[in-house]
Amino acid sequence: MGGPPFDCITNPLGAVRLTFEKAIGLGSGSETHPSAFDGKDWGGLDLFRHFLFHESGLSQVPILNPKTIRWIRPNTLVRYRGMIQDMLGNEFYVGAYKDGNLWRTNKFMDVSQYPMGSSPDMCLWERRLLYCVPVPGQSPWTEPLCELDPNLGMDWSSQTREKRHRMDDEDADPMDLVPDDGIKSSPISKKMREDGLPSPEPECRDSKTTDSSSSMSLFQNFDKDNLPCLVKIYDSPESELKLNEVFEFIGVLTFDSELAVEKDENDELSNDDPLVHLPPNKVPRLHCLIHRKLSAHDFLQCSSIMEPKPHLVKEIREALFRHLTAVLGNDELATHFMLLHLLSKVHARVDAVAVGKLSLNLIGLSKENVSVFGTRLSQALKNLLPFTRCIPLTLEYLNTASLAPKKDYQANRLIPGVLQLPEGSHLMVDETQLESGSLSSIGIENTRLLKNLMDFQKVEYDFQYYKMEMAADVQLLIFSEGKSNIIPADVVVPFQPSLESSEIPVAEALEAWRWYLATLRSLPHSIGPEMQK
Repeated sequence: MGGPPFDCITNPLGAVRLTFEKAIGLGSGSETHPSAFDGKDWGGLDLFRHFLFHESGLSQVPILNPKTIRWIRPNTLVRYRGMIQDMLGNEFYVGAYKDGNLWRTNKFMDVSQYPMGSSPDMCLWERRLLYCVPVPGQSPWTEPLCELDPNLGMDWSSQTREKRHRMDDEDADPMDLVPDDGIKSSPISKKMREDGLPSPEPECRDSKTTDSSSSMSLFQNFDKDNLPCLVKIYDSPESELKLNEVFEFIGVLTFDSELAVEKDENDELSNDDPLVHLPPNKVPRLHCLIHRKLSAHDFLQCSSIMEPKPHLVKEIREALFRHLTAVLGNDELATHFMLLHLLSKVHARVDAVAVGKLSLNLIGLSKENVSVFGTRLSQALKNLLPFTRCIPLTLEYLNTASLAPKKDYQANRLIPGVLQLPEGSHLMVDETQLESGSLSSIGIENTRLLKNLMDFQKVEYDFQYYKMEMAADVQLLIFSEGKSNIIPADVVVPFQPSLESSEIPVAEALEAWRWYLATLRSLPHSIGPEMQK
């Protein structure tokens, strides 16, 4: 028995097309009308799940990041890991249409494969738009190791040129993107295309295809340190995907090389369309087939998952304690509380109380010794935790920083703030640089936001006309000379280092400590009635 007539990685749209034809019973004499699906899965996702999780295909799927985006071909299967930073609402698209006597589908695509014309046989479906970003404060060690298949980096644009020349003499390849010049003015087709813009003129196309020799030419304007992604969701209820959650999205990377990334001033809808401000050469599009929420364990590089056996946990804890003690200048009291702090998380909420949080304030640090011990501790935590950030609490920072996310109604976007962090993040606040002075209205508001996060583990999002509190789970560590009055912590510990020592832990020890912290924070627990009182 032969294999499937498509490759799930290099030709995922082929799998979508064939499963669609099978689902509607193409050629059987009694076809099912695509409207019966109402945009929902017709069985194609099971094929990808089997390939990814039962045939160990997930490790073969390339990771989409600033390094690999230069080489990954459009219309191939990719993975993107990131935080949902904004939810852009829903968009309608022509999900299925009739091309002559044949039904076609546009699901998991930006542009129709075939001319749709003015056929009355169309099914209008809906999909969700998520703006995702790399996780704020993500540590370098969490980046997955993924060897890129050299075949995915081949010159795809030269193949596209050859196919475009053949289209004059023979039928189009089903997997080619073939926009039709004759339907550029069609309102439905215009809205179907990315950003609602028509195709460039033919002479522009020829110059583009001549100049571009690889997929490197497509994404030239993206931020090399921060690659966002516009993820389009099809078959998931809204409750599965929430703001600030971290996901791995597996889907089809698309790019319409014939799409002019310009704002149509005559289009009245363009001012309200957030996609106008997210051109595809800066923000790649990923049509999600499968997604999964990521926990701290998913960022570990351990080849095998260890069981939390008592003797193993004890050995790892003792080794981690010795390491943190050395980092903290042999201050064992500070180390005990530091370890408890790193294991804390919000387990439940009772009224306004976030049960389980444990913020820590190390006092007795000056500008001089914080540059030594603070820097060493910051680096140690980056080596242990998946997400960690540090903010300098100076007067200038308080008066100018944007800590809370704010809604920009003109761009129809949620502008991120420093405190928009995913669950399980660690935030270090260096208060040793704070000097006397006056706080502006922004500084007073930022001080209130930090105190609110410390006390209630909540962050206020500014929607201009109203404010909304969003639950958070952020570990806060404060360095200060005396007890912090701006951010009063749950525990205040005098920091008294006795000596400076430096050690570089081996990779195996780091992996074990990361596993320890991630595992113990995720273990189930119960609080008895007496303890609750």
